[in-house]
Amino acid sequence: MGTWDVHPFDNDTAADFANDLDDATMAERESLIRRALLRAADNQDYLEAPEAEEAVAAAALVAARCSVGEPVSIPYGPEEPIPTLPVELRPLAVEALERVLADESELSDLWGQSEGGVDWRVGIGRLRQVLDPAPQPPGDALFEI
Repeated sequence: MGTWDVHPFDNDTAADFANDLDDATMAERESLIRRALLRAADNQDYLEAPEAEEAVAAAALVAARCSVGEPVSIPYGPEEPIPTLPVELRPLAVEALERVLADESELSDLWGQSEGGVDWRVGIGRLRQVLDPAPQPPGDALFEI
């Protein structure tokens, strides 16, 4: 079936990743998520679509555990609970997403040729915003400048 929609788990690779997480022990799940992010973030060559799809799914799981921003809905994600994830996974997830969107990424190329590409990129942008929210403007200034 391949890909059926633009969300992080709307493809066969991400669905398989969710199944792997469900089959893993609670203690192993963080490691699986971290490895998926690292494979994308550390890739200096052409990033193949399956690694990119896993990285997007892993980043969505990290974003879903963030307490700030819009909640991330993952309808086709893992059925088993995800442990509390360390805060340091957030910047790693952002790096992985940036790598997925880069020129040397098969997934970015594929979505660039698809009519759903704009929606896919908007979804990636939302994940990134949850993972690394823009600084909030300061409140009332104490002094006029």
